[in-house]
Amino acid sequence: MHPRRSFSRWRLLIAPPRTGAENMARDVALHARAARTGETVFSVYSWSAPTLSLGRNQPARGSYDLEKLRSSGVEVVRRPTGGRAILHDREVTYSVTAPVDHSASLRETYERINRILRSGLSRLGVFVETAGRSERAHVPSTRPCFETPFEGELVADGAKLVGSAQWRDGGALLQHGSILVDDDQSSLPIFGSGVGSFGGAIPVPATLQSLLGRSPDVREVATAMFDAVRALEDAEATKLLEAEIRGEAMERVPQFLDEDWTWRR
Repeated sequence: MHPRRSFSRWRLLIAPPRTGAENMARDVALHARAARTGETVFSVYSWSAPTLSLGRNQPARGSYDLEKLRSSGVEVVRRPTGGRAILHDREVTYSVTAPVDHSASLRETYERINRILRSGLSRLGVFVETAGRSERAHVPSTRPCFETPFEGELVADGAKLVGSAQWRDGGALLQHGSILVDDDQSSLPIFGSGVGSFGGAIPVPATLQSLLGRSPDVREVATAMFDAVRALEDAEATKLLEAEIRGEAMERVPQFLDEDWTWRR
C-alpha cells in the first residue's frame, strides 16, 4: 500500500538546455509558483554548457582555480539548495517544487520524492537502494557531492547514482538533484586551486552508462520519471510549458549571475 499522497495537483516540465543561472532561476521561480498556486511541478532539464554548481552554504572562495574552469569552458553557479559541488555535464537534473505539507517532515518528503526517482529509474532498467546512516556528518565542504552516499540517497552497487538537496522557504519546497549518466565527477579535483584541499582521489560513482551499458538521453529519463509521477502521485498530471514560467525565471537570473552570491563563501 502506498503512503498517503501529500502533494497537490502535479504538473510535468521538460526544459531545453539552459545556462546555470537560468536553470537555478527557473527552479526558484517554480518554488515561488508552488507557494502561490498550490501546484507541484516535477521538472527534468539539462545544461547548455558544463557547469560547476556549488551548494548554498558550501565554502568555495579560494578553493577553485577560476582560470582552469574558464579555459575548460566550465561555468560556475551557486544553488539555492545545500550540499556539495556537482559538475553538470554528463548527467540529467530533476527538480520538484511543491507547497509544504506541514504534517510531513523533511525526511518524509525526501523519501516521497525518492519513491518517484526509484520508480522512474526502474522503468529505465536501473534498480537502486536507499543508503543507510553514514558515520560522517554531511557538512559543507569542497569535497564533491558524489564522493560519498549519505543517509537517504540513492545508490547502485554501493555507489551514489543520484545526489539531491532540499530547501524550504515561504510555504514551499524545492528539491533538485543530479542523475549521473556518465562519470565526470571524479575530474573535479583538477579544478582545485591548492588553497582548499580535495584530500585525495574521488571514488567512482554509479552511472546510467555503467549500469545499463548505454547513455539514456534527457527525454528518455523525463518520460520514465513522468510515468512514475502518474503511477504514484497523480494519474492526471499534465504538462507545464517552460514559456509559462520563463518570464518570472528571467527576472531572477541576475541573482545567480552575481559574483557576490556565487563566491559568498
